[in-house]
Amino acid sequence: MLVALALFVISVVYATVGQAGGTGFLAVMAVAGVPVDQLRPTALAMNVVAASYSSWRLQAAGLIDWRMLMPLAVPALAAAFVGGVIALPSGLYASVTGALLLAAASLMVARPATALLPGIAASRAGLVAIGTAAGFLSGLSGIGGGVFIAPALIVLGWARPKQAAGLSAPFILGNSLTGLAGTLLAGQQFAPGLPLFACVALLGAAVGSAAILHVSERMVRFVLAAVIAVAGLRLAAR
Repeated sequence: MLVALALFVISVVYATVGQAGGTGFLAVMAVAGVPVDQLRPTALAMNVVAASYSSWRLQAAGLIDWRMLMPLAVPALAAAFVGGVIALPSGLYASVTGALLLAAASLMVARPATALLPGIAASRAGLVAIGTAAGFLSGLSGIGGGVFIAPALIVLGWARPKQAAGLSAPFILGNSLTGLAGTLLAGQQFAPGLPLFACVALLGAAVGSAAILHVSERMVRFVLAAVIAVAGLRLAAR
């Protein structure tokens, strides 16, 4: 019951900034003693559930920029599948991914607010590169990938915080689906508690995605940075 409650809280917090909660899901399940070979597929399956609901709510609110999403998401799908097939030692991928997340969080906080104003046209080649890298890391680690693209877009000045949050949920959904296929092909299995975990992830996404409509751009940016930093510390500590 405590594990389910922790997963619910994580899902709520992450959904407030357009994320699904993959990093938090991984951390909680690892502490709860879920076997390593069950972590990635279980976290990715929960991402699919949470991101599906969040994507629906964000689309209804008009917060998804599909023209920017496509060059990010399409190349990421294949990259996530490739990453999902590769099963690295848990310590190696946790250390690398944790370091990347901490760097991203630091850049989001340190970046001057004036650099976050709209007006900088996004490079299509840059979007493809970011999406491919994030997709690969998504499948490799079991993280949906939104925590990689959101800070990159904000730091480059290509998207406002809410716009980046709106892109994250559908991006996570696509990557999690293909990454999940890769992990299952690699022979990994779901944790027995997946049905319960999926239910609390869905409930948390419902609560959190409603909150994103009522918070400021500045709040979204700092909450997202905090979420990414905590996730990075958790992974690096492993």
